[in-house]
Amino acid sequence: MSDLGDWTSFGRIDADGTVYVKTSSGERAVGSWQAGSTEEGLAHFARKYADLVVEVDLIAARLNSESADVEQAASQLRKLREGLDTAAVVGDVEGLATRLDGLSKHAEEKLGEFKAAKESERAEAVAAKEALVAEAEDLASRDSHWKASGQRFSEMIEEWKAIHGVDRKTDQKLWRRFSAARDTFTRHRGAYFSQLDAERKVIGQKKEELIAKAEELSTSQDWGPTADALKGLMAEWKDAGRLAPDAEQKAWKRFRAAQDVFFNARSEVFSARDAELEANQAAKEELLKQAEALDIEADPKAAQNAFRDLQAGWHDIGAVPRKNQAKLQRRLRTVEDKLRDALDTAWRKVPVEENPLLLQMRQQVAEAEEKLARAKADGNAGRIKKAESDLASKKQFLQLAEGTK
Repeated sequence: MSDLGDWTSFGRIDADGTVYVKTSSGERAVGSWQAGSTEEGLAHFARKYADLVVEVDLIAARLNSESADVEQAASQLRKLREGLDTAAVVGDVEGLATRLDGLSKHAEEKLGEFKAAKESERAEAVAAKEALVAEAEDLASRDSHWKASGQRFSEMIEEWKAIHGVDRKTDQKLWRRFSAARDTFTRHRGAYFSQLDAERKVIGQKKEELIAKAEELSTSQDWGPTADALKGLMAEWKDAGRLAPDAEQKAWKRFRAAQDVFFNARSEVFSARDAELEANQAAKEELLKQAEALDIEADPKAAQNAFRDLQAGWHDIGAVPRKNQAKLQRRLRTVEDKLRDALDTAWRKVPVEENPLLLQMRQQVAEAEEKLARAKADGNAGRIKKAESDLASKKQFLQLAEGTK
């Protein structure tokens, strides 16, 4: 529309200066022009129309961009369309109206898509925050894993901040629930650790007492009872509970050190004792070799005398390891039994007239007869009766020994 004909096809100015825009339904007065020629007046109102076209072009361009504010564009198009029927312009108003209607329809479609996308994003964001709230409420209902749960709450707060698209009212409502769950967790954790501190204080006192008892017993040389007592303290230590890791480790080192003092000392003593017992065993084994080498059958009496000497040495040597004591004793008893059997056999082989025991018993009978004779000579009835009884008893034993009646 660069010449007058173009402008006159869309508007005119009458003699009194009234400016009209032409439409298919007739003319509409859009203003008044008194400042110059008719051409200049039409050009002035045509420029206003051109400005509207430029504004519509800009909105159309923004509407087709990826970052368009569709809601704002739709609003601007509605305002332009509503104002077009009264706009003080000269131009293809109806063509522009048609274009505005088309753009408005396109904007409404895009706005619907935009709102649907926004609603979907909002729903996802709400769901994400609801999931965080549910997790927070679940963590708040537990009474364990304080460190891990505390770390998780910190992570969830950062996740919460990264979630966008939730309306303010819903966001505030969900945040109140999340915050309440976090406060509940913090309160429960504080109560737990307060109670734990109180319990650990009692445990600490108990373990200090056990350490003191262990240190007191550490220098004892009453090995058996003290070892049992320390084992009892160990059982009490396990039953007492645990301190914080660092404190528990320090207390345990002190308690264990006291026990080590005692058990190391006992080990040294027992090692020395074991060495002595092993030396005693070696000595007794040497005596056993000598005893087992005795020629018992050839000369039981000589073997008996030698065995007695070995027995004296055996008792002088002292104790041996408990596990070998019975075995060594059995070997010694075997030699003793062989010696006894050999002596019994040798005893039976001695002639009766040479048997020392029979000779002794005959001597005793003769002495009893002499006592009876003296009692009769004295005429003492009491002594006679006792002497007769003694003589009868000794004769009876003599007869049994001789195998006679």
